[in-house]
Amino acid sequence: MTTMRLTLLLPLAAALLVSGCGDQEDDLRAWMAEASKDLKPNLKPLPPIQQVVPVSYQGSGMSDPFKAAKLEPDKKSGMFVPDANRRREPLEAYPLESLKMVGVIIKQGQSHAIIAADKTLHQVRVGNYLGQNYGQITAISETEIALKELVEDQSGEWAERVSTLQLQEQAPQEAKK
Repeated sequence: MTTMRLTLLLPLAAALLVSGCGDQEDDLRAWMAEASKDLKPNLKPLPPIQQVVPVSYQGSGMSDPFKAAKLEPDKKSGMFVPDANRRREPLEAYPLESLKMVGVIIKQGQSHAIIAADKTLHQVRVGNYLGQNYGQITAISETEIALKELVEDQSGEWAERVSTLQLQEQAPQEAKK
């Protein structure tokens, strides 16, 4: 019986609360009408719509600056040209300076290096790519990774550069963490 009384009293209490808010709203509307009766809007008229005169493109014989070929490396006849059709590997998204060699694993007689990038460990071997300069791993020793990078000079020619990534030894404090 108490739940039945409660279900009847709740809607009645809600109706009383809502009816009490009506007087305040009427006062607010009356005040807004009184305060805004002397206001006049200061709106400037919109400017007339100007007609746009089409202009023909005069550079039809010139190269298109928005063509996608401008964004790709030139395929020069030089000896060192990166393969634009090759699928990029995850560690090519990082500059070589931000990668750290933290260890070496030897599996089935082949050396695999452990690389740390953004607190994530990656396993690489000879032939994998590192860094943003098309760096391909040529050798892995216990202390370093040797790689060949392809860099573009100011004239647009590609040149080969040999780089290394040294093993990063942890300090005793870091090893405890």
